[in-house]
Formats: sequence, structure tokens, C-alpha cells
Amino acid sequence: MTVFAALGDSITVGMGDPVPGGGWRGWAALLADTLDQPELHNLANLGALSVNVERDQLPVALALAPDVASVIVGINDTLRGDFDPERTGASVGRTVAALRAAGAEVLTTRLPDPGQMFGLPGALARPLARRMRAVNAAVDQVALHYGTVHLDAARDPATYERRYWSVDRLHPNERGHRLMACRFHGLLAASGFPVGDGPDPEPSSPPPTRLAEFGWMATKGTGWLFRRSRDLVPALAALAVREWRAGENGTEPDVAPESVPT
Repeated sequence: MTVFAALGDSITVGMGDPVPGGGWRGWAALLADTLDQPELHNLANLGALSVNVERDQLPVALALAPDVASVIVGINDTLRGDFDPERTGASVGRTVAALRAAGAEVLTTRLPDPGQMFGLPGALARPLARRMRAVNAAVDQVALHYGTVHLDAARDPATYERRYWSVDRLHPNERGHRLMACRFHGLLAASGFPVGDGPDPEPSSPPPTRLAEFGWMATKGTGWLFRRSRDLVPALAALAVREWRAGENGTEPDVAPESVPT
């Protein structure tokens, strides 16, 4: 039996890859199917920050004595007003250190630039890009120090292809989750960890129609869209003004927008 504990936020929850009857599947479940007698425990939560993963998810994961664990978090940290990349990196580092000390093979990720995913104009995208680069640099150091299986989604050209993302442009769709599972499967195999055949990269369900996507945004996506419009867009507009003023002064502001869970 191979125990897999998946820690993180909405990406690991599986948002964007729905299953019949409700709920989400996601990349972790697809990857787990390639392990020997898998026992998956998806501990991820919507909107989780690095501190939530360390404080709430890690103790549960350690009690499971996992053979494999994933720690994918950081995008929500960049959307906080009190953003601190050193604090995020330290929290991820303590989480990974504890899992490695418990004997788990740990999966980590360099995350993509949310500004590119949203298609934001440069003045709005640049502050978010700086924050994401800072988080990725911190996680890179953690991955190097503890020898994790480290996926570079930030520099993978496929990451930014529209066909891999759901209608909200924030979460992978089924094809995107399958891509992520395939990438991790390849890295695990290359590391010598025993895995079976890789996940099928092709979706098992037809893509949602435009009508279905509209229906999702009009119902389940309404709350998310309202929060993003109310909190994130005004904050990004303020960042754009600061960016413009900084350009005149030759400095780089680094003020994050308000918290918006993903």
C-alpha cells in the first residue's frame, strides 16, 4: 500500500475537474491511481495559505505516515496585504522538513504567474508577478535543501495554454489536472520512486459547452467572481497607480492586494 497525503489549496482540492454527482477529482487523485495500492488522503482546503497548511494540514498528514506527500501552496499568500515571501518560504520549509523527516517523498511546485493566467495588463500584472517569483524562489530553496520532487509549472509553456484552464482562468480544467499528474508521474519515475503506467493525458469527459461554463459562473462561480470584483480588482487598480508612480521615481513598490481565496 502507498499512502499519499496531498496538502495545499484549491488546486490540490481539484477545482476545475468535477466528477459526476458533485465534488472534485483533480491531479492528486489521477496521480494516486498510478501508485501501488494507493490510499489517497486529500487534506487540501479552499483558500489555504502556507501557514494553514503547516498548522492544520501537516499534523494530520504526519499521523498518516505517508509514503508520498505533496505541498503545493503560495498563490493565496501573494494575494494578502501582509505578504512576506520569507514567511511563506519558512512555513513551506518547516512543512516539507517534517514530511521528509517522517520518510515521505515530497512533491513541490514552482507556481505559474497569476497575472498571465488572468490576462492582466502590464501595470496590474507586474506586482503579482514579482510576488509569485519571490514565492517560487523561496520554494526553490526548500526543494533544493530537502531534495523534493520539484515541478517547474512556472516555466512549462503548456501551463499558459488556454486549453488547460477552466473558465475562471485560475484553476486547471480536467486536461490541466491530467497534465499536472502526468508531469509529476514522470518526475517520480525519474527519481526512482515505484510508479505504474502514467495517467491518460486526454480527458475522460467531453469539455463543458459554453452554455455549461456560463451556467457554472452564473451559479457556483458567482460568489468567487463577486469577491474577486469587490476585493481584487480595486486593489490591483491601486497597485497600477503605485506602479506608475514608482516608474517615475525609479523604485519598485510591492504592496499586495487584499486577500482573495482561491
